[in-house]
Amino acid sequence: MFVKLTQHEIKRYNWMIWKAAIAFLLFITLIFTLTAFGVFGSLPSFRDLENPKSNQASEIISSDKKILGKYFVQNRSSVTYNQISPNVINALVATEDNRFLKHSGIDFGRTFTIILYNLIGKKQGGSTITQQLALNLFSERSHDFTTRIRQKLQEWVIAVRLERNYTKEEILTMYLNTVDFGAYNTFGISSAAATYFNTTPDKLTPDQAALLIGMINGPGLYSPIRHPDNAISRRNFVLRRMAEEDYLSEGQAAEFKAKPLGLNFHPTDHNEGLATYFRSVLKKDVQKILNAQDLHKSDGTPYDLDRDGLRIYTTINFTMQQYAEDAQREYMKQLQTQFNQHWRGRSLWKGIPDFKMLLDQGMKRSDRYRSLTQQGKSEEEIRADFNTPAPMNLFTWHGNIDTTMKPIDSIVYCKMLLRNAMMSMDPSTGYVKAWVGGINYEHFKYDQVKMGTRQVGSTAKPFTYAVAIEQAAFSPCMQINNVPDTIYGYGKPWCPRSDPGETVPGMITLRKALARSQNWVTAHVMKEVGPEPVMQLIKKMGVTSDVPPYPTICLGTFDASVYDMTGAYSAFANEGLWTEPTYLVRIEDKNGNLLYEHKPRVSQAMNPQAAYVMTYMLKGVVDEGTGWRLRSKYGLRNPIGGKTGTTQNNSDGWFIGVTPQLVTGVWTGCEDRAIHFRSINLGEGANSALPIFALYMKRVYADQSLGIKQNIDFAQPKGGVGITLDCNAYNQQQQGTAEVDNKLGF
Repeated sequence: MFVKLTQHEIKRYNWMIWKAAIAFLLFITLIFTLTAFGVFGSLPSFRDLENPKSNQASEIISSDKKILGKYFVQNRSSVTYNQISPNVINALVATEDNRFLKHSGIDFGRTFTIILYNLIGKKQGGSTITQQLALNLFSERSHDFTTRIRQKLQEWVIAVRLERNYTKEEILTMYLNTVDFGAYNTFGISSAAATYFNTTPDKLTPDQAALLIGMINGPGLYSPIRHPDNAISRRNFVLRRMAEEDYLSEGQAAEFKAKPLGLNFHPTDHNEGLATYFRSVLKKDVQKILNAQDLHKSDGTPYDLDRDGLRIYTTINFTMQQYAEDAQREYMKQLQTQFNQHWRGRSLWKGIPDFKMLLDQGMKRSDRYRSLTQQGKSEEEIRADFNTPAPMNLFTWHGNIDTTMKPIDSIVYCKMLLRNAMMSMDPSTGYVKAWVGGINYEHFKYDQVKMGTRQVGSTAKPFTYAVAIEQAAFSPCMQINNVPDTIYGYGKPWCPRSDPGETVPGMITLRKALARSQNWVTAHVMKEVGPEPVMQLIKKMGVTSDVPPYPTICLGTFDASVYDMTGAYSAFANEGLWTEPTYLVRIEDKNGNLLYEHKPRVSQAMNPQAAYVMTYMLKGVVDEGTGWRLRSKYGLRNPIGGKTGTTQNNSDGWFIGVTPQLVTGVWTGCEDRAIHFRSINLGEGANSALPIFALYMKRVYADQSLGIKQNIDFAQPKGGVGITLDCNAYNQQQQGTAEVDNKLGF
């Protein structure tokens, strides 16, 4: 039964409805206004909108403009709109906000439609892309209903401000630079493209773009790594939406849906990727620079290397770094096998002096020991723990392995692993091209290129010969009787030993003495020039560790780093000019503003003539001496100089190779000097270090794009060379001098 309303009653009810609607609108306006004025919580200022606070990874950039790695809390890198594929933009708009180009931050029609969907049990999100950006930039989604209502109001206000101050393209770019893509703390489309497809965002295909955009609403649920079936289903949904919005044809969408995921998964992690040791050393240096230079952002706060998106330009060549790491990996596998076979069946306790002491030291230096100590465990309890089998993850040259073993046995295992480091640089600029600080950064984080020092052995001999050539104009053709020569006047009289099997008897030239690494001739030259000038030259050539002025330094009894020794040898190839090894070029902020620029130190360590003669001497090592296998085994025929080095008991093996365009230092040895090869044939630098140099150079020479040429020799100094290098001519000169002396009665 219907009650018929009078005209007056109809007017009254209509007015009540209008009053309710007006009151509601006024209430919404009031709430919106109060929110805008920060009554329900502070809102970002216009400056905040111009500079949204998002953790952005700092990038380490190689000399060939590739990203070596990142420092980050969140792995996020920003790109511009033009650096994003249209496929990504189309997938995003079609899936998340198909009216994006038409609304002004809030799509009220979409909002009320979504409310109705949710009322009937079909849960859907009503936020526009701009609102989602507001949430991503300035807050975290609350699970409390009341707080979420307040957040929603704030998102609306921020969304309107964003739309007023930015173009649609800028909003899309900011959004894609901030969203979470799951694995390994990956944020932003640039990091996502690199992580999941090893590409850049401008090269993403429609199916790749659909996969990544599909992850936005649930990076864990739609992860292609953990839930590939969910990821495919979600990707195909995005492709369908792209077809419905006319960004793809039905046929194209069907074709892309049929494709597999096609992942090329490259997670960014501090323990993985290229140049891990280099990146760790560089980070400490950059942090020191930022602190020392007292650099601050526009708001007065100091720069945060992990959050402020700095761009760090280095001299490392991405391709050469890869070649260096490949060379190390290839040969160290073989050398470790040699080492294991060498010790197989022999007691470490009897074959290695103080082996028990080394194990105790290793145990007490371990993280496990420190953790147990902090827990209040007694020494007896700790030792019992180290002798109780436990799950372990061990490094091998064939990949990490999970196993169960006693922690004390894992220390033995690690002690018996050979370590290796190498550095390669351009001698003319000082630019470091490749840096391999160890065998595996995840397991052994100590950098052996710059942070570590080891005894240098015979790689020190060229310094003594260089002093003799520069100060006394000794010719490489000068002959000396290869017999013991005792040096007095520096404490206890000293005469080096010489392995009978390695000693060349009789009169030999200086060039041959260096080539064959003869101790007695080197000691004789040291006796002639004295240790003080040799020490001074070593210091001029950039060796920063302690070098005492004693005769024994001619045989390399002092310690030095691969970094310093490689830099020192570069002076031979650079006309005597020592240029500080340089790996950091400049630092910029995220907007490209210059914060720091490195200026390397340069000094004339020796005269150009002496340096050139030394390159001739060093070539003799390869042509007829201990570096001969570069020619015989590895087929390198171009002009190469170098010097092998082997320390007492074969504890350290060195090779420093010198070419006109590259100087490369390589070191190999165990963590403890007491653990080593027992035979010179295996432990010498020619076997433990030289092959890595050879494999590296073969790769470098094969890649013509690097510009490292084989057909160039060391350039003579402009003033020419006054020291005779032709031994026939030298002998004739000496004979003529002797005849004149006889006639004059000398």
